[in-house]
Amino acid sequence: MSEERVGFFTDTSVCIGCKACEVACKEWNAIPEDGLSLTGMSYDNTQALGASTWRHVAFIEQPTPEGRTQLPLAEGDSGADSGMRWLMSSDVCKHCTHAACLDVCPTGSLFRTEFGTVVVQEDICNGCGYCVPACPYGVIEQRPADGRAFKCTMCYDRLGVGQEPACAKACPTESIQFGPLDELRERAALRVDQLHETGVTEAHLYGDDPEDGVGGDGAFFLLLDKPEVYGLPPDPVVTTRDLPTMWKHAGAAALSLLGGVALSFALAGKGRR
Repeated sequence: MSEERVGFFTDTSVCIGCKACEVACKEWNAIPEDGLSLTGMSYDNTQALGASTWRHVAFIEQPTPEGRTQLPLAEGDSGADSGMRWLMSSDVCKHCTHAACLDVCPTGSLFRTEFGTVVVQEDICNGCGYCVPACPYGVIEQRPADGRAFKCTMCYDRLGVGQEPACAKACPTESIQFGPLDELRERAALRVDQLHETGVTEAHLYGDDPEDGVGGDGAFFLLLDKPEVYGLPPDPVVTTRDLPTMWKHAGAAALSLLGGVALSFALAGKGRR
């Protein structure tokens, strides 16, 4: 990488579910409309990340146990417990440090940019779909119309001219923050401490640890509940982690097979003499 690695820090405690990030992402990247029908489970009309949804704002309605803090806190809130709370979170491709989609792509369509992000080159993608099951987060998807894979590029074209991604630019509450990854991690840790001091003890970071199963995410989150509540895997691991060992065992097996074949031919030759 010739540039400092950049990323997203999404603070779900201040997300208001406005979906400005979704709209900005679609407008800037010319992403096709992907359905406007409600699921019947929430007010969400995009349901999940996919080939035509690179930012997805989840709406999670939850009963609140007695004494649990409700966020976001409205101005002038009397503090009365309504018995319900909304968790809202803008999800996106994680731009993993160890990206399995890169490992399995046979054409080089997927590549890591000078900013440390992971991008799909749609004109090189052959629609093989290997990247889809490789992603531990279920982010990348093929478009039904032509089979090519698409996902968030972190607005690679904007980064190249010194601009921030469209979603972060459009976020009115600064729930989505963009910048150098190391700075974002420091800022996020301070934000967690601040929330803990105000009694929001369940606040924690997800995807910020460079020692986790994907080497840390380029897009990480402050969550107010378990990752599973937000549809995130609790302990993601790069799906190609065991590939070197598998190839080693496969090579040993192939050599053993070749040795057995050679030995059988040798014994057959001796038997004819």
